[in-house]
Amino acid sequence: MLVTERAMRLKSTVRDFDPVLGWEPLTHPEGALFFYHSNHRVFTYANVRDYETTVKMDDVAKKAYREARIVNAFLDRSSVELVLEGMKGEDSKWGYYFADHDKRVIFWLKPHKSKELMGNVQGVNSASHIKYALESQYWKHVELFPNERFLPKDIVVRLKEIVMYTQADSITSETCLTPLDSNEIASTLGLMDSLMSESFPNPDGSLLIVILGSIDQKHEHSVWIVARFMGLFCFNNFVNFCGQPGARLDVGQSLYGDSDTQPKNIFFRVMNIILFGSLDAHSKALHMIWVDHTIVRQRWKDFINGLNNEWNGYTIFSTVMLAVDISFLAVPSVQKQPSTILVSYLSTLCAMGSLVVSLILAAQVNDSRRNSAESAASFMVTISHSMLGLESLALMLTLPYAFLLWAMTFFAVALLTIIVCTSGVVTVSIVSSLWAVVVIVAAWPILAVNGFHLSHLFSLVTRRRTFNLPR
Repeated sequence: MLVTERAMRLKSTVRDFDPVLGWEPLTHPEGALFFYHSNHRVFTYANVRDYETTVKMDDVAKKAYREARIVNAFLDRSSVELVLEGMKGEDSKWGYYFADHDKRVIFWLKPHKSKELMGNVQGVNSASHIKYALESQYWKHVELFPNERFLPKDIVVRLKEIVMYTQADSITSETCLTPLDSNEIASTLGLMDSLMSESFPNPDGSLLIVILGSIDQKHEHSVWIVARFMGLFCFNNFVNFCGQPGARLDVGQSLYGDSDTQPKNIFFRVMNIILFGSLDAHSKALHMIWVDHTIVRQRWKDFINGLNNEWNGYTIFSTVMLAVDISFLAVPSVQKQPSTILVSYLSTLCAMGSLVVSLILAAQVNDSRRNSAESAASFMVTISHSMLGLESLALMLTLPYAFLLWAMTFFAVALLTIIVCTSGVVTVSIVSSLWAVVVIVAAWPILAVNGFHLSHLFSLVTRRRTFNLPR
């Protein structure tokens, strides 16, 4: 019995490696198994080792090429590939698309509308603009099926030129549209050098390393590398309307009108005053990142890293403020002043609120949302549909800063209160004057950031005092 089971297992294993007539099993660099029919030039991830599946695949492929000849879809069949996949939940239907290597596009035999193909980008009308979307999908096709194809030299040279331009743009401009950060660009350039068989010195300077290039070779790993980056840059050109009138040239440019220029409602203005002007600052920062419902991963990553650094600082300051408030409440003279105790309690609660909110926000911004543009965009879309829109996120982000400032403000009031209640006239006069100076100086940067300067007040007073002399 044991020998029979082993024989059956061995027979099943051997059957898995049996060739299927016309179909060649290939392994993707990531490890996935797919099949290629060289005569029909058909790729599929379907299991063609199943006889019924093979028969259906052959019939569907012949039908697709027959209809293509009827509509005269292409002239040179050698430059076209067909991809077939079974539709989920529909056993009798097969999905398909053609990929044209000469034009570097994918296409169907009938008119096809797809929001996913357009990436939900609005205002796409020009054929030259749509070609970027189709080319990005073409490179996605090559990325899915990188085996059994050569790597053209002109493509590698073009990609290296794009990467070099991207690196120069990121160095010289703070508003560049690159989807990669500086470290990723440098690493990509290193990959291009390896693909083109360029020589470079060893880090210790002792040897000159030469790597065999992959140009005009059937190296599926190199093909996958080039396809991944070409698809990324082509889609980036599509989103930014490259080559179109009014193309986006910097990361903060809106193509459909800047929503941040709309007047703020009374609730926003009141909350901005209560939150020491930080609400408007965070709102402007978010609108600079979330432009036309698109997001640049590197810009989002820098924004989140900056927030994390701020929240780490707020937790330290809040912890110190809590210790100061509790120590202040332990002073015997404070315990005899109910008003001072009340204000100290308010300071303690605000410091605790700043600490708790900082920890919650830091925990919510996990690594996937920090580094993934897709998850960040999905999160921003969800927030945009809330009652306050994007301002609701700005309100959440400003809470740690606002709570901490209110904690300091309440503590300053409590300290002034105990001084007034327990000190003489001379002490109160000196401390009150100095306290007023501190308040004015502390409020100065807040007012200046929000566009209010002393020169405006002077000009307003001067304007009111002017009058016209009689003629």
